[in-house]
Amino acid sequence: MDLILTTFGTYLHRQGEMFLIKVKEQKQEVSSRKVRSIVITTGASLSTDAIQLAVEKNIDIVFLDQVGQPYGRVWHGRPGSTTAIRREQLRLADTETGLRLALGWVIRKTDHQIDFLQTAKQKRSRLSAALTEKTNSIIELRKSLNAVTGDLNDVRGTIMGYEGRAGRTYWEAINLLLPESFQFAARSRNPAKDEFNCLLNYAYGVLYGTVERACLLAGLDPYVGFVHTDHYQKKSLVFDLIECYRIWADETVVGLFAARKVKPDMFDPLQNGLILNKPGKAVLMERFGEYLDETIRYRNRNIKRRDTVQLDCHRLANDWIGRPTDDDDTVSPPL
Repeated sequence: MDLILTTFGTYLHRQGEMFLIKVKEQKQEVSSRKVRSIVITTGASLSTDAIQLAVEKNIDIVFLDQVGQPYGRVWHGRPGSTTAIRREQLRLADTETGLRLALGWVIRKTDHQIDFLQTAKQKRSRLSAALTEKTNSIIELRKSLNAVTGDLNDVRGTIMGYEGRAGRTYWEAINLLLPESFQFAARSRNPAKDEFNCLLNYAYGVLYGTVERACLLAGLDPYVGFVHTDHYQKKSLVFDLIECYRIWADETVVGLFAARKVKPDMFDPLQNGLILNKPGKAVLMERFGEYLDETIRYRNRNIKRRDTVQLDCHRLANDWIGRPTDDDDTVSPPL
């Protein structure tokens, strides 16, 4: 489980092998054996004993800012695996294999978008024509992506151009699926201009933390990317890999609107937009947590949806250094 602290003034400390959570006069004990990570979204106090227990149990402590972006984490600091993985990661970034990996991640996201819209079309007959048009446009852009060849440094702009066009078309289609009162003009960030983007940005922030953790455990360098270029303190590989999993946030947030779970009082105004408040975070995190913990069939095994990220990252690392795996799949689907 993820231990999520959203109440201002929460105090977390250790009691034996348990985490003890205090909120005013209320207390709750949680076994450290049940905790995967500790997510802190607001003002909270942690004892050094609680931090030590988390480190001992390989539990990362993640701090999220007001829009859900992870801005820091407490981690044991030991390499997730051999440094040979990072050496190979650096080498591959400038090769044809690196290009195919980069394209595979982007195409995987595009395939998810196509599948999502095609499923939505079957449930909304009145939108069939409009969704078909949008989906066909994305399919054509997917074909263009798959045809890209050359040096990654030379074609990076081309890849991001196709991806951007597909994204704009996708969000236009998603907008059609929302109640009219919650439809949005365009994707917006920092801050979100509307309720949909506010929820989506927060869900993406949670995913960033999940992908970064998987990279660290697998021995991958979060800062060495393929599509996203290297910049100071930019977790480029996390930005690359999250493309494979963004659909989870998309489906969750659209589903909340479809189920009429989104209310105006879940948001607080900012100078130039909106922010998700405590009740809003509770609604999103409960549903998103349930979605991520669903057991699915993946690579010939039954596994929680969230754990497929870790599986993918380990398989990617093993593939890079030639370690055998239990089947022939890789993170990227065949192109």
